[in-house]
Amino acid sequence: MLILCSIQFYGLNSCGTKSPSQGGGTVEEAQEARAEERKQAKKEAEKAKKEAEKRFWKMQSKAAKKRIRKTRRQRRREARRKKR
Repeated sequence: MLILCSIQFYGLNSCGTKSPSQGGGTVEEAQEARAEERKQAKKEAEKAKKEAEKRFWKMQSKAAKKRIRKTRRQRRREARRKKR
């Protein structure tokens, strides 16, 4: 009987909800934290992209660089002509 009462008492106390002071904070604080995380992730992705681009161009020969630039220009011109 004593064991049953102690289990019931413990079960009732453990099922309660937390008060806001113990929780994660307000919705606005959570949104600000998520926005900061997204901003940081975006910044890291841009940095990685920039490094990859830099490494790509460093690996290319002079002739390959010239051909890539010409091809890019040609594609841009074709895209503009298609828009018209």
